Amino acid sequence: MTKKLWGGRFQKSAEEWVDEFGASISFDQELVFEDIEGSIAHVTMLGETGILTNEEMNQIKSGLEALKKKAEAGEIEFSVSLEDIHLNLEKALIDSIGPVGGKLHTGRSRNDQVATDMHLYLKKQVKDIIGLISQFQSVLVEKADKHKETLAPGYTHLQRAQPISFGHHLMTYFWMLQRDKERYQEALKRIDVSPLGAGALAGTTFPIDRQRSAELLGFSNVYQNSMDAVSDRDFILEFLSASSILMMHMSRFAEEIILWSSQEFRFVEMDDTFSTGSSIMPQKKNPDMAELIRGKTGRVYGNLFSLLTILKGLPLAYNKDMQEDKEGMFDTVHTVLGSLKIFAGMVDTMTVNEDRMKDAVQNDFSNATELADYLAAKGIPFREAHEITGKLVFTCIQKGCFLLDLSMEELKEASNVIEEDIYGVLSPYEAVKRRKSLGGTGFDQVENQIQAARELLK
Repeated sequence: MTKKLWGGRFQKSAEEWVDEFGASISFDQELVFEDIEGSIAHVTMLGETGILTNEEMNQIKSGLEALKKKAEAGEIEFSVSLEDIHLNLEKALIDSIGPVGGKLHTGRSRNDQVATDMHLYLKKQVKDIIGLISQFQSVLVEKADKHKETLAPGYTHLQRAQPISFGHHLMTYFWMLQRDKERYQEALKRIDVSPLGAGALAGTTFPIDRQRSAELLGFSNVYQNSMDAVSDRDFILEFLSASSILMMHMSRFAEEIILWSSQEFRFVEMDDTFSTGSSIMPQKKNPDMAELIRGKTGRVYGNLFSLLTILKGLPLAYNKDMQEDKEGMFDTVHTVLGSLKIFAGMVDTMTVNEDRMKDAVQNDFSNATELADYLAAKGIPFREAHEITGKLVFTCIQKGCFLLDLSMEELKEASNVIEEDIYGVLSPYEAVKRRKSLGGTGFDQVENQIQAARELLK
């Protein structure tokens, strides 16, 4: 039976199944490198402040560096009986360098230690996520640039609304991702804070230098209140919240790709790399990666609500409930990183069926607003122009044709202000080109968006 590092006041040991229930090593071993990094900074500070001798400091640092190499090689064996990553590494250190390894824990607690680990972990992962968002945005910009004059139907209520530039549609997701990136950048301010040295909750009597520990770990700030330092999980909540919004954006995009690649739409075709077939229907090509991202959004939402619920009734400071903060965080990191990589690849390699999109806007009533605007520009009140256009659409439905198929006589019968130039106005290409208002779908405006986006990506 393994002796507990905290077991001095206990007269009997927990049964094995109780240890297994309470242990976190099955998942918090993912923090192995952050835990070692935090320990190296802590012992360096202990040596610099004279709390440990230089000889003790160097001996412990050498032991920690050796442990890091073993971790990189996957040679550390973790034990459930040692509960968590902190006690497992401390035991391994003591086994390696002797009793002096027990001095590493001077002036700190597992409470500030685990908080430090998670701050270090999220700081790195959020920077990686921001980088992947930028890569995805670059893919969108290039695809949008290629298709800024590709006509596509725009929708409201999933009904044909107005013709748009397909590049304009793609750029919508660029700006969503830009807001996502800014949310992560803002969250980094709260992640980049050191709790190390806060102790269990009340600080320590040792003359530690928390600013020095933070400096060694690359943190910009330190927590000003020791109880807040060990009980705060807002930084994880912010990360989970930003991730939920990002996944929601990707889920919306995934849903559109799923629709566009269906036989009913046939606007795009997914590359084989990001598609799968059917075990029974040989003709099938399923957009499984898009569907999976849409599905994984739910688990990220769940991780956010799980942590909110865990924290809502906790008294200060640390409570064992907070052990449940990690798995959802790890899962969200892996889900977001994987989804961003997959999505960028899907968009980069998908084939756009330009002719199919063009046919879609030629054979519908998405140019009806152009006729209403034309009439309004001729001095007819817009509400009256709207009604005239609506009646012409109804006429077309009865005749089985579209607005461009109506004769000049039929158009003039509806309103005598209509002239021959209406046919140019009703052209889908011209309809899109003429929408030059700031942020509109006009080709010049789409080009302006693309240039602005490229500046942001610099």
